[in-house]
Amino acid sequence: MTEARPKYDVGYSSGVFDMFHVGHLNLLRRARNYCHHLVVGVGSDEYVENLKGRLPVVPCDERIDIISALGIVDEVIIDRSEDKVAVWQQRPFDAIFKGNDWQGTPKGYRLERTMGELGVDVVYFPYTRHTSSSMLRSFLAESEE
Repeated sequence: MTEARPKYDVGYSSGVFDMFHVGHLNLLRRARNYCHHLVVGVGSDEYVENLKGRLPVVPCDERIDIISALGIVDEVIIDRSEDKVAVWQQRPFDAIFKGNDWQGTPKGYRLERTMGELGVDVVYFPYTRHTSSSMLRSFLAESEE
């Protein structure tokens, strides 16, 4: 049996990756199977604070260390903006990988339109619903009470 060839040369996935968990790992494992070279953007502390209204629990340099240590990731960059065109201009890629919680949403449609203009495919993977950073954060907050 021959191994399937990845569809894309360079793939990109980004996230906060705060309190790294199996949902993050599932997304990156799937992305790895779709490209020869997997680039992962880790959200800077400033970007995350602007986006979510709070700093991540784990600082950016530590999140980069965690993602860099994964044997399935070829390259890690700091993601400083919600604008993925800016990321693409810094480090071009053929496909961007997102959880399917983005699919069919206004932000998913915007991403598909802007990436499509660059010839970049948006590929959605199943979202791991039973584990998320928000759930972990909530659990930790409840256990402190």
